[in-house]
Amino acid sequence: MRKLTYILLLFAFFAQGQIINPVKWKTKVVQKSETEFELVMDATIENEWHMYSQFTPENGPLPTVFDYKNAKGNFTLVGKTKESAYKKVFNDIFEVDEYYFANTAQFKQIIKVTNAQLKEVKVYVEYQVCKEQCIQQDATFTFKLPEIKPIVADSQSVETPLSEVNTTDSTSINKENSSIENSEDSKEVVVNETNSEEKEEEKSLWGIFILAFLGGFAALLTPCVFPMIPMTVSFFTKQSKTKAAGIKNAFIYGISIIVIYVGLGMIITALFGIDSLNALSTNVWFNVIFFVILIVFAASFLGAFEIVLPNSFLNKIDRQADRGGIIGIFFMALALAVVSFSCTGPIVGSLLGESARQGGIGPIVGMLGFSSAIALPFMLFAMFPGWMNSLPKSGGWLNTVKVSLGFLELAFAFKFLSNADLVLQTHLLEREVFLAIWIAVFGAWALYLFGKLILPHDSPMTHISVGRLFVALFVTTFTIYLIPGLWGAPLKILSGFTPPMTYSESPYGVGYQNTVSSGVSSESALPENAHIGPLGITAFHDYEEGLAYAKKVNKPVLLDFTGHACANCRKMEENVWSDAEILKILKNEIVLISLYGDDQRELPKEEQFVSKSGSEVTTIGKKWREYQIERYNINAQPYYVVLDTEGKDISKPVGYTPNVEEYKTWLQEGITNFKK
Repeated sequence: MRKLTYILLLFAFFAQGQIINPVKWKTKVVQKSETEFELVMDATIENEWHMYSQFTPENGPLPTVFDYKNAKGNFTLVGKTKESAYKKVFNDIFEVDEYYFANTAQFKQIIKVTNAQLKEVKVYVEYQVCKEQCIQQDATFTFKLPEIKPIVADSQSVETPLSEVNTTDSTSINKENSSIENSEDSKEVVVNETNSEEKEEEKSLWGIFILAFLGGFAALLTPCVFPMIPMTVSFFTKQSKTKAAGIKNAFIYGISIIVIYVGLGMIITALFGIDSLNALSTNVWFNVIFFVILIVFAASFLGAFEIVLPNSFLNKIDRQADRGGIIGIFFMALALAVVSFSCTGPIVGSLLGESARQGGIGPIVGMLGFSSAIALPFMLFAMFPGWMNSLPKSGGWLNTVKVSLGFLELAFAFKFLSNADLVLQTHLLEREVFLAIWIAVFGAWALYLFGKLILPHDSPMTHISVGRLFVALFVTTFTIYLIPGLWGAPLKILSGFTPPMTYSESPYGVGYQNTVSSGVSSESALPENAHIGPLGITAFHDYEEGLAYAKKVNKPVLLDFTGHACANCRKMEENVWSDAEILKILKNEIVLISLYGDDQRELPKEEQFVSKSGSEVTTIGKKWREYQIERYNINAQPYYVVLDTEGKDISKPVGYTPNVEEYKTWLQEGITNFKK
């Protein structure tokens, strides 16, 4: 019976402590030319686990990062590392979009060999995977290059055999799994997207289409386009010999508009590439340039100046439009696009910038939606010319629409600047500053709609229409909604659009006095080497320093293995630790030691070491990940243990525990064990 008990205890230990390994890798090399090779890395991800893209925004989960170790003097990278399609979902914990892979992911990098004697290429990859817990993992791949030789006549790729890698912990690869499989019939791996990924991508594209369609409808109501509707439709109906011919010509005219704008989207996609559009949208210079462009467009909409294309260009298009037939109608549509550029250009520019964030065929879909909205009324009014009598007459309201679009352009411009600021982490456009700018912009728009602000091209006004009043009230309401955000209100309607709360002068809200314990406030009251942690809890980020303080005050330790980019760690802090009784315990009865496994700060040279698994430990995060693995044989966050003042475990470790009562009971048991 005693033996059976020992076996059960041993089984329970291994069931609790284990290295979680949700990602399995396969690699291969494909020769593309005499000196160019494509390194292919395929990841198979266990069900319900997510691995994050290279392009995941700042302040969210950790992105996947590739480091090509022996490049100097041996090879150069051709472009950036490409990756397969990912899902894009908003994370309400970090208030940013997550870009992640489910089930499979593929990464490709083309290299150009400059050293003919090169035999192998080493690639180090670091990434994060999350389910209920988050794991920081890394792996090193060794790609064996085939002998450099000319490509055969039929241009078939020369492939090296697949090598399969299991990441057995967050820092290394088992030798038995990193060996190359000498399989002669290895084929290129094709990553099949799951149905959920396809649905997510389809949903995003539909969102772009609807947004662009609304943008096209807004463009219709500008002074550059709206007056053209009755003029153009009258031309087709009068010049055509029959009603059917007029409808046909108007239909060709509408299709030509769609072809012109969709062609623009195709050119953008072709110039920058389907795979690189999203990477471009996260580029600092891309966002800064778009900020400047939108500021210029906003100034034009507000009446500072008109953006006009050269007359010589317009005259050439007009001459082509006089040719008649399908070609003439096409050039009439092109003339509309060119003449209305001062009104449609800013909207098109904004749509292209936003659709670039989706990547892929986003710009094409965006231009399809925009041009469909522009073309639709021309075709409908040609079919039913009587409807034109119901159109409102051109007047000052068109300028009001144009100016309103100018205010929107101005607001969106600062979103692009905010993206650049977040990437650079300059903290020049933190949440409070961003919200202050938006409050000023939308407040000015409200004043304009109420007739209290007059701009250059406005007509004299004795009253405002009911429609304008409703819009003014809506904009005023939105402006008032923004104001509490300065004091820490979450502004959930704008989640993911404004900078996150953590990117703020005062993460707890303007004027908030943070307390670290009962009746104590400010950093100066903290113990030596301690920090203000989540919810104002005193926390240590170094194990030895925290343990020394626990001995000094004779309190148990809560050892918290966590991560800056760990969503479930934040959920525990916000939903469980925030409970009044638990928070009281964490502030007064226990010493919190939070060890961040994703801390990318480099260790001092004298503290760097090689782990038992043979991996180089060069960062603070890797140090604590190695410590967690060696002590508890597990590599997931969050992970909690209660220790005594000698560093011995006095509780059974637990992971993600969202039930408040369950976590409270566990915490109190640990404290009770300490007092025995």
